[in-house]
Amino acid sequence: MSDHYQVLGVDRSASQDEIKKAYRKLAREMHPDVNPDPKIQDRFKEITAAYEVLSDPDKRSSYDRGGDGYGGFGGGFGGFSDIMDAFFGGGGSPRGPRPRMRQGQDALIRVTIELHDACFGTTREIGVETAIICTKCGGDGCAAGTSPRTCDICKGRGEIQQVTRSFIGQVMTSRPCGTCQGFGTVIPSACSECAGDGRVRARRNLDVKIPAGVETGNRIQLSGQGEVGPGGGPAGDLYVEIIVSDHDQLVREGDDLHIAVSVPMTGATLGTSMTIQTLDGEIELEIKPGTQSGQIIPIRGKGMTKLRGGGRGELYAHINVEIPTKLSRKQEDLLKEFAKERGDTEKSNKVTSRKGDSDSDGGFFGKFRDAFRN
Repeated sequence: MSDHYQVLGVDRSASQDEIKKAYRKLAREMHPDVNPDPKIQDRFKEITAAYEVLSDPDKRSSYDRGGDGYGGFGGGFGGFSDIMDAFFGGGGSPRGPRPRMRQGQDALIRVTIELHDACFGTTREIGVETAIICTKCGGDGCAAGTSPRTCDICKGRGEIQQVTRSFIGQVMTSRPCGTCQGFGTVIPSACSECAGDGRVRARRNLDVKIPAGVETGNRIQLSGQGEVGPGGGPAGDLYVEIIVSDHDQLVREGDDLHIAVSVPMTGATLGTSMTIQTLDGEIELEIKPGTQSGQIIPIRGKGMTKLRGGGRGELYAHINVEIPTKLSRKQEDLLKEFAKERGDTEKSNKVTSRKGDSDSDGGFFGKFRDAFRN
């Protein structure tokens, strides 16, 4: 076990004020809000444990006599509960005062991004409101010049024992001390900034790097950026949940993208080229002669960036051949001449109408997008 005095960098003859100043200085340098390095966080827990013992006169006295600072002196039985554990296989939660410093909770925030940013990645600045360590007291919750003192009621044990009589004899029960709430110590003069909690709420800005290929529901974990725990304890993690907004022309399906392309009847018959929108900008799509409605043209490497493994998915162009609904007299005559030349008789042109052929409910792109959602 590390020497608590060495951990805090003070002499064994150091006063309570010197111990407190040493702890506050180290806490400001090593708190997870300042330095999220896991090794530094372990060091922060070590200095906090040392301060918890040395800041309490009774615990410090016990430690100086060779104990652990919590009333223990190595092996052997520590009391009635330990004897009962030894005989009946106990092993529940440890007895004694609970620490004022505890692990903070995780936090969650949602961020909406465009499809383009989801494909190529981006960095976003987000505002987060969480509990942070109180800089005025360094997290211990005490006013300047003061420190926690041993509870007069439970004498630092954090619990009150009570003996009652029953048909089997005397029974000893324990409950948390109501005066110190089970901490074993009380704060005689609370910090005016945090009211003794060791933390305050504040809004701060963070830069979040969003990797290429994310989709709605993905979460980015930021270690040590969540809520600081009570007593200035280590902060939890912050999770950033991604929401990707809909694109006005492109529909995503995994790593692939789909786009609806309406082609005039003449262009589909004779062949043409059309400008379409992609996440890389506009490109020319070649429509070969005789292209049919419902045909799908793949465009390689123009889909979404793959989150794992690299590379990109495909872009699929879904062709919709537009049939004119109004014709001039000349256009009608030309089409009739064209039909006659092809040998298309009136009888052969008759088809049975099918439910859903109408394009009145939202247009072709609306139906196209709904098809992927369903």
